[in-house]
Amino acid sequence: MSSNRHLAHEFARSLTERDAVAYAALLHPQYVNHNVFAAPGKAGSVSVFFDGFLPAFPDFRVTAKAIFEDGDILIGRFRYTGTFSAPFMGYALSGSSVEMRSIDIWRVQDGLLAEHWDELNTLDFFTQLGAARLLTPAEASA
Repeated sequence: MSSNRHLAHEFARSLTERDAVAYAALLHPQYVNHNVFAAPGKAGSVSVFFDGFLPAFPDFRVTAKAIFEDGDILIGRFRYTGTFSAPFMGYALSGSSVEMRSIDIWRVQDGLLAEHWDELNTLDFFTQLGAARLLTPAEASA
């Protein structure tokens, strides 16, 4: 059985290089993304990154921190960094540097990413954007 680990590295590379064609080429024609921010199907997944996310972070980079594989399941742990430089999801730009982490799980079929689940540190990410604020211990106990 051949390895599919290269798919996770290509995922990171295609986003960092803003290569929508390469990203779309990784996805199975019947791709299913279980992320609530992505519209259905292959086109929805491409759109969420290349139309929604990347324009707000012109220096966006994705780094693969660890890749694991078990049969047709591929798991990647990633670090995303960038500078919030354009409006995003209705939030005004702040110019702040942000970091997001994810654990992505894919089911691979026919050598392509066919199904996707992820866990993101979204509270931390939106706090960095200035879209959320954590209460101090004094505020929380008041």
